[in-house]
Amino acid sequence: MDIQALLDSLDWRYLLVSSAKVFVLYHVVIVLGAVMTLAERKVSAWMQYRIGPNRVGPWGVLQPLADGVKFIFKEEVLPDGANPILFRLAPAIAAIPAMMTLAVIPFSGEITEAKEFLGGRTTYLSIADIDIGVLYLLAIGGLSVYGIILGGWVSNSKFSLMGGLRASAQMISYELTLILSILAVVAMAGSLNLREIVSAQHEAGMWFIATQPLAFLLFLVAIFAETNRHPFDFAECESELVGGFHTEYSSMKFALFFLGEYTAMIVMSCLGTALFLGGHHIPFVDNVHWAIGFLAFMAKTSIFLFLFLWVRWTLPRFRFDQLMRLGWKVMLPLALANLIFTGALISLK
Repeated sequence: MDIQALLDSLDWRYLLVSSAKVFVLYHVVIVLGAVMTLAERKVSAWMQYRIGPNRVGPWGVLQPLADGVKFIFKEEVLPDGANPILFRLAPAIAAIPAMMTLAVIPFSGEITEAKEFLGGRTTYLSIADIDIGVLYLLAIGGLSVYGIILGGWVSNSKFSLMGGLRASAQMISYELTLILSILAVVAMAGSLNLREIVSAQHEAGMWFIATQPLAFLLFLVAIFAETNRHPFDFAECESELVGGFHTEYSSMKFALFFLGEYTAMIVMSCLGTALFLGGHHIPFVDNVHWAIGFLAFMAKTSIFLFLFLWVRWTLPRFRFDQLMRLGWKVMLPLALANLIFTGALISLK
């Protein structure tokens, strides 16, 4: 097929709708990432009986904008002995995979208003509705750690290198538990398609948090480790490694690392909503409009995001040997046992 024939075969209306979804959803995530930097400060102030940001705009809401301006005008530093190309590439490698995984998140149901425009074709409020959505998310999402490892290695700093090594060990340890906890849900739903997993919960009239409580608990702990969030932030813990893998980074490169972290938090929160909280569905309500479903999805996601902030300002950081012991000797055996038990129950039905 030549180029002209390929262009003729493309449906410009479907491309237009898909482009609009990409534009809207990614801008929502970027804005939400900026809002999370404000929420981090506000929640910590609330939990510590402090005021928090309240000078830059009404109630301090323009603080993320001030942070962005600050990062833009800060001096960029390249450490002696660092590889200039890889040093600049590492933050992008850390942030881009987290953004790519958003493509398969089912934020809501069918966009009914677009059906007539698309000539009867069905489209959902997700960028891509693929049958291996869970596999895609795990495969692409796992690439983010390479940016952290690379940033630590090319910085020519012992603290940064140690942070990168810790990130790699942590990712290997908790990725296994994360996958096994998700596989239990996949076995219950009988599909790797996230939209079908959400629909399975609605059809059963019960969320998987009720039928898979152990898998949910293991998933919850694993996403804290996967996103390098407290109390598992050993890749950057300031009490031991100054700043860890991003010690030598400044300006927009530093901001890109943080954007990748907050985007990963948002993705994992969205994944938890889809897998365990019924996605965009509302209990005892059928035929929810896609806009209402999107609001319901974001409300459930905000619970996970608040939990990320709550835990950071509540629990002390573990020791690194405690982290590894928890992952290999406690969580991995529990995840395997839960998956085997789930498989046995399904086979007996």
